[in-house]
Amino acid sequence: MDTMRDRFIATTTRMLDEDPRLALVLAEISRDGFEQAGRTHPDRVVNVGIREQLLIGAGAGMALTGVRPIMHTFASFLVERPFEQVKLDLGHQGVGGVLVSAGASYDWPAGGFTHMAPGDVALLDTLDGWTVHVPGHPDEAEALLRRAVTGDDRVYVRLSLQSNSRGRPVTETAFSTVRRGSGGVVIAVGPMLDNVLAATDGLDVTVLYATTVRPFDTAGLRRAAGGGTAVDVVVVEPYLAGTSTTAANDALSDVAHRVLGLGVGRGELRRYGQMEEHLVAHGLDARSLRQRITAFLRL
Repeated sequence: MDTMRDRFIATTTRMLDEDPRLALVLAEISRDGFEQAGRTHPDRVVNVGIREQLLIGAGAGMALTGVRPIMHTFASFLVERPFEQVKLDLGHQGVGGVLVSAGASYDWPAGGFTHMAPGDVALLDTLDGWTVHVPGHPDEAEALLRRAVTGDDRVYVRLSLQSNSRGRPVTETAFSTVRRGSGGVVIAVGPMLDNVLAATDGLDVTVLYATTVRPFDTAGLRRAAGGGTAVDVVVVEPYLAGTSTTAANDALSDVAHRVLGLGVGRGELRRYGQMEEHLVAHGLDARSLRQRITAFLRL
């Protein structure tokens, strides 16, 4: 199976052929994958080199002329390093674009902490008007990317090497219901779904699946919570733990509830190891999730 990044390269290459409004801005990362696209569309495939602030600035400049820019590099270099440009060149100027990241929270541990970005979604939460997609499979990544390029808004598509075993239909912005139960609600974000399903196997809980986390599906969570007097909610995200707990709390502000946010911890792991070891270290493997979820829900 191809990776989300492989699918991004193939899909974007096709979309550049299909839509003359699209442009791609790179900062060295994935340049080899877009070599043919660059030869075919030299005016719409731009590699600015290792200049991430320029990556965003160039994309915003294109947007000011009516172009729909796709800006791509590792998450830490796409959101964190050029955050001022994301805030000002895109947000302050009122123009849109599509940020497509690779690397996720710790996809390439050998790259060290500089190449890890568990705080990217939380950082974008400080800005207004961003749509955030977190696909859990290459098929979902393609569908969400194709949707993202059609508008004029600001969209972040967060790709990862972590992937669920199969893709699921992508809804507009709503969470999809994978299982129904009465003992609580567990929201699995993107590539966390397979581990959440394994962790909750046999438990009387509702499992919701989210590939779009901003805007947060308030109505979907409220429906899953039902009309009971109280509800417990667990949010399992592949980035900084607690990123969506405020959104979940706000959605249930008039309902008695508890929310547990599970995700990547704030402490730096200095023995980088492999991606799977990071999952275990942050308690995001199926076994750890089951222990944490059952303890919180008292199941």
